[in-house]
Amino acid sequence: MTDWIARLGGRREHDDRVAFDTPEPARRAMDATVMTPLIHLGVLDVEGEDAKRFLQGQTSAQVSLADGDFAPLTCFCTPKGRVLANAQLWRVAEGRYRLLMHRSLVTRLHDHLKKFAAFYKAELTPRPDLALLGLIGREAPAVAEVRLDAMPPAVWHQAEGDDLQLLAHPGPRSRLLACLPVERVAAVWEALAAQAEPVGNAVWCLHDIQAGLAWLTADQADAYLPQMLNWEALGGISFKKGCYTGQEVVARAHFRGQVKKRLVRGQLDGALLPEPGSAIEDADDRRLGEVLSAELDAYDQAEVLAVIGTREPVEPLRVAGQKLKRLQLPYPLERVDPETLAAKA
Repeated sequence: MTDWIARLGGRREHDDRVAFDTPEPARRAMDATVMTPLIHLGVLDVEGEDAKRFLQGQTSAQVSLADGDFAPLTCFCTPKGRVLANAQLWRVAEGRYRLLMHRSLVTRLHDHLKKFAAFYKAELTPRPDLALLGLIGREAPAVAEVRLDAMPPAVWHQAEGDDLQLLAHPGPRSRLLACLPVERVAAVWEALAAQAEPVGNAVWCLHDIQAGLAWLTADQADAYLPQMLNWEALGGISFKKGCYTGQEVVARAHFRGQVKKRLVRGQLDGALLPEPGSAIEDADDRRLGEVLSAELDAYDQAEVLAVIGTREPVEPLRVAGQKLKRLQLPYPLERVDPETLAAKA
């Protein structure tokens, strides 16, 4: 992976972060079309005669909705309803499904699911041979149509291009994610460069924060109910499907209103990025929750996603010595059925 990043002119700052020399990358994403390698994300394939049935018993998604058009959010839980991994699911071909998640969870989820896959005709395969590229900007759909030979899909849907899949994600600007073989990256990158500027993947992560979309890492697994990540408000839980691991707890929390923590979006009054897990504290020094992710915005202020208690806190809130201002989420905290989203394309 390091080799193909270097061939694109990027430099790896650590395992999950790549940077380029483009100045003010977050601002460029507001004004122009930008592209970035999404090295913080990874892919796990599930394939076989029983792949659909196997996934149906493990994931919060209604797997039949992943039909080659709709590509729903989903999550995998423990029997206690805690999220082991949250992901996006799409169908590559009949009996072949693909899961997108944080790269640190690919092996962990593979090892967890392998214990159950032994009872099905289904194989699990991590895909380090696939690359993920992000395209951001008002003109991103037009650029993708011309340069990737793919008709841009609606948000949480998929389209096929020339030996790649194209997914649309929400955000303050249009966002498209291309999944393609590593050996094709250089040629695709060169084609996109005619209309897009390279930026580091911190820009994509910032837009995830602004979209209210949290991707758990391995360090954050087995800690939250899906609703604590606002997953039902993003259409990531089907309450109309049958049983899956953790379903009883997840459903009870929803129907009895027992979710005591929620994902919130905020902005700090400084440029110091808090580490994931940093405490959110109120004016009485009580810990309310913790940071999941943080990135600098176009104005060099830190924006964060955090999980905190739903009780009204004693203001002001702070994290890492900086004041935290709550920002509005781009969606209401209401249940959105994936069945409804699938029908909106």
